[in-house]
Amino acid sequence: MANKPKITNVGEPAVYRVKIKDWPEGERPREKMIARGAEALSDAELLAILINSGTGKKSALDVARDLIHRYQNVRELSRRTVKDLTSQEGIGPARAINILAAFELGRRSAAIADDASDTISSPEDVTRRFIPKMRDLTHERFVALLLNNSGKILREYTITDGTVDSTVVHPREVFRAAVSELATSVILLHNHPSGKKIASRADHDITKQMVEAGNMIDIPVQDHIIICGNDYISFKENGWM
Repeated sequence: MANKPKITNVGEPAVYRVKIKDWPEGERPREKMIARGAEALSDAELLAILINSGTGKKSALDVARDLIHRYQNVRELSRRTVKDLTSQEGIGPARAINILAAFELGRRSAAIADDASDTISSPEDVTRRFIPKMRDLTHERFVALLLNNSGKILREYTITDGTVDSTVVHPREVFRAAVSELATSVILLHNHPSGKKIASRADHDITKQMVEAGNMIDIPVQDHIIICGNDYISFKENGWM
């Protein structure tokens, strides 16, 4: 016999809480995904699958809808932390970790080039890989791409996670790694969490400092690229180096 819908206390307006497992089969997110594919599901339905189960008052889909509504859309949701998500009713640490792990897998998948090549020949080759990985960061990250003679990435080296300025990002850190990896050139890369497509005075100062240091040891800096949301700034394209 099917479970009866849960009704609120006497004296309150009648509210029926039907568990997802008691829905018609074609409306349940998991069964719908099997029958019609993931693309047929709404954002809330996909999120409900990750959440797995609801609370005494709400189904997993209700919790998913509340979470998306709170952060406006799934992209903003993907930028949250475990602490942020667990402040939502129905989301504990395990569920928050499941959700954020799924978002991170999506970012990594989007960052893989179609040709599976690590060869860099233009700013677009860099941004195609790194915009998905860096556009939603809530802090600044400074990365050095260490390249060989063929333009192949030998190593993606994170210099700092936090404020990017000339006192924190030192050429010594970049070129020590470049020498260790036998790199023949370097591309500098960092993000603007604000998304503003403006190179600051500090960005120019860091670039000048890095270019001068690279020229001294014959490991040239090919470019400095700033990720600005879905767009970018290339110092090389702008003739700034």
